[in-house]
Amino acid sequence: MKIKTFSAAAVLLCATCAFAAGRAKEAKAEKIYEVRTVLVAPYSGVITPAAAEFISGAVDKVNGAGGADLLVIALDTPGGLDSSMRVIIKKMLASQKPVAVYISPQGARAASAGVFISMASPLVAMAPGTNIGAAHPVMMGAIPLGLGGKDDKKKEPMEEKVLNDASAYIKSIAQKTGRNAEWAMKAVAKSDSISAEEAVKTGVADYVAADMSDFLLKADGRKAGDFGTLRAAGAKAEYFRQTRRQKFLATITDPDIAMILMSLGAAGLFIELYSPGLILPGVVGAVSLVMAFYSFQTLSVNFAGIALILLGFVFFVAEIKVISYGLLTLAGAASILLGGLMLFNQPSMGGLFVSLNMLLSTVIGLIAVVAAVAFIALRAQLRTVVTGIESLAGKRGLAKTALAPGGKVLVEGELWDAESVSGDLPAGAHVEVTAVEGFKIRVRAAK
Repeated sequence: MKIKTFSAAAVLLCATCAFAAGRAKEAKAEKIYEVRTVLVAPYSGVITPAAAEFISGAVDKVNGAGGADLLVIALDTPGGLDSSMRVIIKKMLASQKPVAVYISPQGARAASAGVFISMASPLVAMAPGTNIGAAHPVMMGAIPLGLGGKDDKKKEPMEEKVLNDASAYIKSIAQKTGRNAEWAMKAVAKSDSISAEEAVKTGVADYVAADMSDFLLKADGRKAGDFGTLRAAGAKAEYFRQTRRQKFLATITDPDIAMILMSLGAAGLFIELYSPGLILPGVVGAVSLVMAFYSFQTLSVNFAGIALILLGFVFFVAEIKVISYGLLTLAGAASILLGGLMLFNQPSMGGLFVSLNMLLSTVIGLIAVVAAVAFIALRAQLRTVVTGIESLAGKRGLAKTALAPGGKVLVEGELWDAESVSGDLPAGAHVEVTAVEGFKIRVRAAK
């Protein structure tokens, strides 16, 4: 009996020692990441090349000498370009220091490209009243998959390729950072969107934070992927702001601004071609076109839309040289209107679009400019010549010699070789110039 009791005690002791050793080993293996300084990069707007430049600059600053220990991207975006989104994600994943995403302020959202960026972060927090989701890729001129009703079975091959690529991309990102990959794929395939509270429950976000102070307070003790457990108590935050250049680029990449720049550029070159030497319209037009073409790289464009808009401008210019009684102007307006509708996404299909009111007002403005310049040009062509030898037509003169039918005629104080078109006329007869042919005029008897 004593032997059995001793054996049981020995087994219990060994088990206790093994468990204690395991706990000690686990505690020793826990990685702690100290956060003393935090760099906050607030970005609100569409994900464009300007946004990629700003966020990439923030990542570079954190990873540079003397950089902060943690980067927090305070994000509020409706989505944007796939190319710019991928630039940002590559920077985040390559960062040597953790890059957190904080969807804020209250009422903000992380839609479309914002979902991908959030999934690429090892630490995601959301402010109350925010939402995340709707990451379905949108193709120009196509109805999003799953929203086409009976015709949904007939999916374009390119649509499926884009959808499959986006699904695989967000799945790989979510798996790497430990986020909910299943929901992420659902956000891409079904445009699913959830609130902040739902995001925390499903593992899409880590917690809800009211403000940046609350964010840092709740980040303490959280695990940030391979970087380990954060120790962020008492961390000091500094802000990384957009430069004036980046703000300017972000402004001109607005779809409405891009459309205005293109129209302004076309109008400037149009006026310069009509009146060479004015300089200012040509310079303004050329600069506006360059900025417009830069802006277009932030929009969902295709060659058909661009071609239609350029064709419309050609029609407008041709109106000056060809009297079409407004037909070319109407053709140009229709071409630009169709091109604009093809060029930019509609509000229900993505974060980038040109409002119909802006598009119509731009076309109407162009029509007004072309009509005004065409009227001036037509009036100039029909105006009576008042200087030079051609101005003699219709003037009265005096026959200095008999015209039989040729002779000399005094017109406007000058003596001209003349030929009568109304028969022989005596010297001293009053005549009227009917035409000028080189240095000879034709006259007839004055009435």
